[in-house]
Amino acid sequence: MVKLNRIYTKTGDDGTTGLVRGPRRQKFDLRVEAYGTVDETNALLGQCRLLTTSMPRIDMLLGRVQNDLFDVGSDLATPGTDDPDAQFPSLRVRAVQTDFLEKQIDHFNADLAPLKSFVLPGGTPLSAALHVARTVTRRAERITVELASVEPDTNPEAVRYLNRLSDMLFVLARVANNNGARDLLWVPGNYGDVKKGG
Repeated sequence: MVKLNRIYTKTGDDGTTGLVRGPRRQKFDLRVEAYGTVDETNALLGQCRLLTTSMPRIDMLLGRVQNDLFDVGSDLATPGTDDPDAQFPSLRVRAVQTDFLEKQIDHFNADLAPLKSFVLPGGTPLSAALHVARTVTRRAERITVELASVEPDTNPEAVRYLNRLSDMLFVLARVANNNGARDLLWVPGNYGDVKKGG
């Protein structure tokens, strides 16, 4: 278990931060940017959950994802590979966590009408909030992909998890729009009223 007795340590006042192992890094380091953006995603999901009162199943799902995102953050904050003789292996995102997201996507998408155009963020407050979380998840994914290109020991499952999470948030945003009935659809080259419904 994590035990936090002090909230500030002053060790970061020089613009560096400590990872789970290895030398300290600048706070603008790509690895720090990756797990920091995962943290941002988690905070946005916390905001989304303020709007899920009438959707307890989605609330429970987002709660599980918030916990998994701490795993993702820990994974990204731990560079390098474990010593084969290490007593406790590093916490890494596992395929079973990504597979869980895929099952949720399949379940919630089953009742949605096929899309006839791209969806604009909006509709209901929960849907709009989920779209914001989705776009930040995509940013976390892009940064993690860039990190993996310069630090090849980055866990590829972290990229897969973030990719799948953004897909799931898109589906949940449609569910939050009365199963797509309140979706706002993109109308190319038309600046009139936005069409509703999938």
